[in-house]
Amino acid sequence: MGDANSAANLQGMTDTAAGKTDEILMVTDGARATVFDIRSREDDAEGLGLRVEVTGASGVDYTYDLSLEPVADAAEDDWLYSHDGLTVIIPANSVDAMRGATLDLPSVAGQGGLVIRNPNRPNPLGDLGQLELTGDAANKVRVLLAERINPALAAHGGFAELVGVEGSTAYVTMGGGCQGCSMSAATLQEGIQRAILEAIPEVTDVIDATDHQQGENPYYT
Repeated sequence: MGDANSAANLQGMTDTAAGKTDEILMVTDGARATVFDIRSREDDAEGLGLRVEVTGASGVDYTYDLSLEPVADAAEDDWLYSHDGLTVIIPANSVDAMRGATLDLPSVAGQGGLVIRNPNRPNPLGDLGQLELTGDAANKVRVLLAERINPALAAHGGFAELVGVEGSTAYVTMGGGCQGCSMSAATLQEGIQRAILEAIPEVTDVIDATDHQQGENPYYT
């Protein structure tokens, strides 16, 4: 964290937070002390809250912006929580992505800044939108792949194909830039699998049937 009006020096670190509470974002004592130290250098320090916003995604992690802003300027739909003298402000559109996260100090001694350990992951395929699906489960998967998933994968030079559906399990293969790519597992689990399971209730599991020893960038060797 540099100064009160700039983004914090935040590592792209998202380990699962220890424990669960009803709070959207937990702040450890060490992180709170760091924020207080920075805030103490500002005018009207007591009126400033810590604003934490999700600004996008980098790979399988969210990116964030942290700043100190007047609590009085918070929007009506912002989420506010005060504890031990610190008010945390989270924009409404960041609440779901931040739920269960923890603001903490880096685990490496002597390393500055703050880290957010977040159990949530962004969908690497982005917002796939709504799509009307008809027919049996296999046809629904094919349409979803063709109309939503593959256009998103094409931006990275990849594609996915359905091998078949057996019972409630769909088997897919990944080709192009996705075959053998080190990010393919995350793309399947956080993107393709999530999209299929959410859109097609008949499918309860998605299996990657790709031979990742082949492809443009073999990884699983």
